Amino acid sequence: MSVIERIKDQLENNPVVLYMKGSPDFPQCGFSGQVVQILAASNAKYVSVNIFEDPELREALKDYSNWPTYPQLYINGELVGGCDIITDLYKKGELVTLLAKVDSLAE
Repeated sequence: MSVIERIKDQLENNPVVLYMKGSPDFPQCGFSGQVVQILAASNAKYVSVNIFEDPELREALKDYSNWPTYPQLYINGELVGGCDIITDLYKKGELVTLLAKVDSLAE
């Protein structure tokens, strides 16, 4: 399976995917840590992918998404954005709405 096929598989089989530096328990950059905190505050159910564990995916995802930085949050297979966009959506109350649409809120 090519790296692009792996990305597509992850996005097709998980409603919410966070590509990040590190893990939710041990974020390895401030921006990834901030998005993890926002997702926790939103009671989001999501899958995280540590880009440091897969250098091939790390580089391919930049081309796939046409987004050069991490973290990258995908909802329903679509790139929502990075830390600044996620923070803005959260502050406006729109992130929870997006998560609810794909049934990704913990109860």
